[in-house]
Amino acid sequence: MQETITAGVDGTPESSAAVLWAAREAQLRRARLRLLHAWVLLAPEPAGPPGEESDQNYWPHRMMDEVTGTVRARYPDLPLERELVPKDPLEALADAAGRSDLLVLGTRDLGPVSRYVLGEVGLQLIARTTTPTVLVRTRQEAAVAGRGGDVVVGVGLHEPHEPQLAFAFDCALRHGVTLRAVHGRHLPSFAYNRGGGVEPYAAEEAAAVARKDLARALSPWREKYPDVAVDARVELESPAPALLHDTADAGLLVVGRRHRRLRPAPRIGHIVQAVVHHAACPVAVVPYEGKGG
Repeated sequence: MQETITAGVDGTPESSAAVLWAAREAQLRRARLRLLHAWVLLAPEPAGPPGEESDQNYWPHRMMDEVTGTVRARYPDLPLERELVPKDPLEALADAAGRSDLLVLGTRDLGPVSRYVLGEVGLQLIARTTTPTVLVRTRQEAAVAGRGGDVVVGVGLHEPHEPQLAFAFDCALRHGVTLRAVHGRHLPSFAYNRGGGVEPYAAEEAAAVARKDLARALSPWREKYPDVAVDARVELESPAPALLHDTADAGLLVVGRRHRRLRPAPRIGHIVQAVVHHAACPVAVVPYEGKGG
């Protein structure tokens, strides 16, 4: 069955950037691209093509025509469908995510301030959906245009990491780039001396252990994807800063998010929160099943 990638469309530059990213990914995956615009006040779609004067959804149609034209100009053979949904955007996108293999959303950009400002809809979707979601903003022109660098994946060795590694290796292979696997680890208490300084030998010992653990986690994926070049990195610092330090020239950052089915108020977690707000490249959030409340 052909994969489906859904991109949210709202007429903003951010959503246009997301659509272009999604279109290129759909072409590489040989997937179908679904463009979705949702608004509670949309009128029911007529059975036949309405005249311009009688079209109650004239502006949504015009917006979709413009973004469709942009996609067609770059990817003329890409299978594409459009949906105008008279629903709340959160409800419509959540439903579409359940019928998609990948969801792509635009996020607002505050000029030179290097951070995301996600609206309530985006935050709730990331927290609730079980579909991998990519966040793109307008200042990431290189990645949107297909000139991005390595795929970076955060590897937490004490949590399930198979879903994000599968996503990251597959993406690196498809784009023909290096996979940069980053593991951030706090220094153990024995690495500090009584004065609060770090003992070099203890830090190196901790790093060596972490490198072995990371190599063990990556080994089966290296065998499964022999054509993907892997750059394994251990950073002796908190996971979020470790990932952010390695994304300045990256094309995509992949992180995992624990999905707890029984939690009444889903959260995205502090690491995902940090990288979503500060990463210099598009971010893919890949859910994985987790235990606990």
